[in-house]
Amino acid sequence: MSFQDRLENYLFDMGVTDVGFANIHDGDFGDLTGAVSLVIKLSDAIVDEIDLSGPTHTYFTHYRAVNAFIDSALLKAGLFLEKKGYRYIHVAASQSINKGGRTYSGRYSHKKVACLAGLGTIGKNGLFLHHAHGPRVRLGTLFTDYPFDLKAKKEIEENFCADCNLCVKACPAHAISGRAWDPLQPEKAIIDPAKCSQHMKTAYKMIGRGAVCGICISVCPFKDRFC
Repeated sequence: MSFQDRLENYLFDMGVTDVGFANIHDGDFGDLTGAVSLVIKLSDAIVDEIDLSGPTHTYFTHYRAVNAFIDSALLKAGLFLEKKGYRYIHVAASQSINKGGRTYSGRYSHKKVACLAGLGTIGKNGLFLHHAHGPRVRLGTLFTDYPFDLKAKKEIEENFCADCNLCVKACPAHAISGRAWDPLQPEKAIIDPAKCSQHMKTAYKMIGRGAVCGICISVCPFKDRFC
């Protein structure tokens, strides 16, 4: 069994839902060009409680717990790599770095790494759609100088959303344009993160100070594809 296989098994034993690997050369991580993408599935029962009126306190708590789990898993994966002489930098599950003209974005896109790792695609809602669980997931990313052997992963078609506009109609912030995802176009062409954030902070300030919504996740019919 290769070291990469052992790392993957270590993450699965930890409870991670899915793992993917990619080579990234446009980040600011120096020679740490190997990327690990972690996927954690959200609870269907909790997401199903979200309706058009907004998120629930349970969803906010779950969202924070999943983010904490991802950050812990990334740290443990990094230490696992470091014991074998490799270096690592992990990107927090949910962190915005507002500098240099950037807003509402982290150090590197979790969604981009997950797509390059063959774990899914991007929907009209601007969310990552995992090939088995749709948007009902959270992501984490780790960069390392370990030379990953890239394996083929199951991918889904880029135009999965087709004519579906349920998330567009349900979005209370009117932040989703309805355009299909195009890897050559900026994300702001399909969703306006400022509108989304401002609405959450105003409408749901009594739930985690307006940090979550989840309506576009709950209305997405992706999961019905596998029922």
